[in-house]
Amino acid sequence: MSVSQKEREILVVMRKVLAQIIKDTTPPSRAMKHPLSEQTIEDVRQCLGLISARERELADAAGAATERPYYADEKPAAEVVSINRIGKPGNRDDKA
Repeated sequence: MSVSQKEREILVVMRKVLAQIIKDTTPPSRAMKHPLSEQTIEDVRQCLGLISARERELADAAGAATERPYYADEKPAAEVVSINRIGKPGNRDDKA
């Protein structure tokens, strides 16, 4: 395992652990006070930002595509179009 692969693995684990800590300590309602101080919350944000920046640098150096989080119901950037609809002017029915 190369040094950059090991570093990437460490960064991934650190990001996941911080995210899990956030999930575990976030109160169920906004009315409740968060158990972490504002300074600690800001420090965690800074850590996640540094981790993301370094992951991006490693991915760019390796020529790999960066992984971006997404919501399951998020509209994809590209739309799949049926090949039957290509080049047929006036055919606007959405039969796929």
